[in-house]
Amino acid sequence: MQGTEDTGPPGSRAGGQSPAQGPQDPPPERERASERERVGEPEGRAHGRDRAGAQDPPPEREQAPERERAEDQARRPHHRARFQEDLAPRPGPPAARPPEDHGPVRYGPPAPDPGLPVLPELAAVLAAASARTRPEPPGGGPVLREAARGYWDRRGLHGTVAGIAAAPGAQPLLLALIGAHGGDVLMPRPCPAAWMPQARLLGHPAYHVPTPAECGGIPDPYALLETVRRVRAEGGRPKLLLLSVVDDPTATVALPELVREACEAAVDEGLHIISDETWRDTVHRPRDTVLLSPAEMCPDDVTVLADLSGALLPAAWPVAVARFPDTARAAVRHARTLDILTALGALVAGPVAHAAAHALGEPDSVRDRIQRAAALNTEVAAAAHRAVLGPGALARPPEAGCHLYADLGPLRSRLADLGVTDSMELEEYLTGRLGAPAPGGHRFGDELGALRVRLGTGPLLGATPQQRAESLAAAKPLELAHVARALDDFAAVFADLR
Repeated sequence: MQGTEDTGPPGSRAGGQSPAQGPQDPPPERERASERERVGEPEGRAHGRDRAGAQDPPPEREQAPERERAEDQARRPHHRARFQEDLAPRPGPPAARPPEDHGPVRYGPPAPDPGLPVLPELAAVLAAASARTRPEPPGGGPVLREAARGYWDRRGLHGTVAGIAAAPGAQPLLLALIGAHGGDVLMPRPCPAAWMPQARLLGHPAYHVPTPAECGGIPDPYALLETVRRVRAEGGRPKLLLLSVVDDPTATVALPELVREACEAAVDEGLHIISDETWRDTVHRPRDTVLLSPAEMCPDDVTVLADLSGALLPAAWPVAVARFPDTARAAVRHARTLDILTALGALVAGPVAHAAAHALGEPDSVRDRIQRAAALNTEVAAAAHRAVLGPGALARPPEAGCHLYADLGPLRSRLADLGVTDSMELEEYLTGRLGAPAPGGHRFGDELGALRVRLGTGPLLGATPQQRAESLAAAKPLELAHVARALDDFAAVFADLR
């Protein structure tokens, strides 16, 4: 089975060899660094052990005769003074700082930042609830869960309050969901940076599956079937498929027919699906885009996850909600999820839950903010996309979110002249040039040698809250001086790569 582009063979196990592969030659140094990154071990620690183990024992000091020993005693005060002099600080340039370590999971990129100010109405709701000193119960209180049920009900996903769970952010909620289901985990390549660490933390084997050429976020159905076959042939237990129809990092919206094919393949193989729909309310042109949730097609086999920081709340107020199927088996998994959240102490803060319930109710102010943000991101992301394509890079047109995913492979020779040969070096180079995070494709499961990078558009909206508010309110944001200047600087970085 062949992979697509240079994403590797379908079904390759993340952080290791695929089930069908045998022993391989040791990876080159940069790939070994990537492996250390995935397991969370700083590079210097492994090297330090090697160096420490390679040191020769100090030679045994020879016995000096009595006369030499007396002379040595006489010289000691002079040597001690010279030693103290050597330790004294000397003028000169400061010592070079050690290179910053980007390996462990804690250095991984957060979700794309919309860069928008807090909605004043939500800030007032949070302030009004600031006297609440108790957190929500595990899985959220009845008000928050009812608000989440109504949110999904308006999107055609009907259910009950008993099938809702909330947590302080997508990571602890996803961790609890994976733990409640068990088995091996499959996910598309590339995928959100937070997915793989959750499976690794639980010790669950995880495998990447290539995506179709048209979009990201969902696996190619034929590659998915072949991956499941190979994993089972090697004794694995594939049980869970993660996907996102509105994707981070690619900023694409999966076509309904591709969603249907992928979901049918997964359900036929007995996989349960977790559909991450964090970015569904950020679609740039909602009237022209058909968005199909997997839960609409396979209601008994799909759990829906949404991080409210995608469109409803600022990232500093962490809340995520999950909608379970209305089945007896799902009720058992819901209970397990609550047990795990309880063990983790993953409880939503009381004031934040109050603001989240208000946002999930979607009053006029929240709906207006969602529409304005989508219109703004449509124009700014399209301008950034044109700037990336100018020197010859590749990128799918962004259809949602506040980011785009670029492939700078066509510019490899020019980047090599600048010392950039893989996505780790590309991340460091572009982050320095742009002055904003530019996580490389290896963060999202892509091959280290592929020169791919996620570029956020939030920093292009302004450097201050006032400028961002102006961008949000402007009918023609690209004509604002601070936005035009930011886009010119952004384009200049890529124009230098011609």
